[in-house]
Amino acid sequence: MVINLDVTLRDGGYRNNFDFPLDYARHHARESVAAGMEWIEIGYRNGSFKPRPGIGRTGLGADDYIRALAEVVPPEHLCMILHPKNITEDDLPRMYEAGARMVRFCLPSGAPEAGLDLLSRAVDLGFTTTVNITRVSQLDGRRLAELAAMSGDSGADVVYLADSNGSMLPREVSRLVTLVRSVTDAAIGLHAHNNLGLALANAIAAVEAGATWIDSSVLGMGKGPGNLVTEQWLAYLGRHGRTEGYDLGRVLALAHRMEGEFAEAAPSLPLPDLVLGHFDLSVEERAKLPQGRISDAFSAARELTATGAR
Repeated sequence: MVINLDVTLRDGGYRNNFDFPLDYARHHARESVAAGMEWIEIGYRNGSFKPRPGIGRTGLGADDYIRALAEVVPPEHLCMILHPKNITEDDLPRMYEAGARMVRFCLPSGAPEAGLDLLSRAVDLGFTTTVNITRVSQLDGRRLAELAAMSGDSGADVVYLADSNGSMLPREVSRLVTLVRSVTDAAIGLHAHNNLGLALANAIAAVEAGATWIDSSVLGMGKGPGNLVTEQWLAYLGRHGRTEGYDLGRVLALAHRMEGEFAEAAPSLPLPDLVLGHFDLSVEERAKLPQGRISDAFSAARELTATGAR
């Protein structure tokens, strides 16, 4: 069984500075859950990793915003994501009281202890919990295994592999899912980005290797070139006889409305993002690439990789 999680309102926020009107956010959450998505990630708590001026409601995840969505979606479908450095222990009970029932921790690989302490607190409060290990394409396998084991020991229900750079190949996804399954009893998830156009292939490879949680976004709206496209993923599942509980037509109607209301939602693959994926560079490195000719950006990215300046 695959558990599907819609990340549009959060990851898609990187396209429009998280500025989704409340009426649309409520509609999106209601329609996504009605279409069968088991969880809807409605936003960050207290901002993304780096501060962003003028960040909108789905990047702040305030209590009143959570309550507003809990009025139209049962709490057992509502999820928040956070960077441990942005919150205190007080945020966790407040999110739970407001209506969120799953919390996801973006775990820093270098110093995970504070995040794991907060994770244990979230478990005690009754949250379903996930740890999202970011930029797994750049992590040493031994360190990935250590982080996954620590996450499971701290009570994580799911350990997510986040292909933040959108650079992974299906065989690499399979290898890492197999590795993580060997060190923890937690379920395994995949958060795929689409720099190389491989998000769908990577999701298929992850499930075939034993992953049971998959993130996607409507129209693929997400950071950089975006995420696994929900409509494509559900269509693929349908072709493999896994249609029970999912309404692709309803998701397509939601995608049509998004396309009409948000210019930023239009699927795209900017050439610099393809270059970043090719060289396994993060989206933050895009600012180091020269503007203008794509050949110059390609050469600069190759130099960044050669010097290890990632």
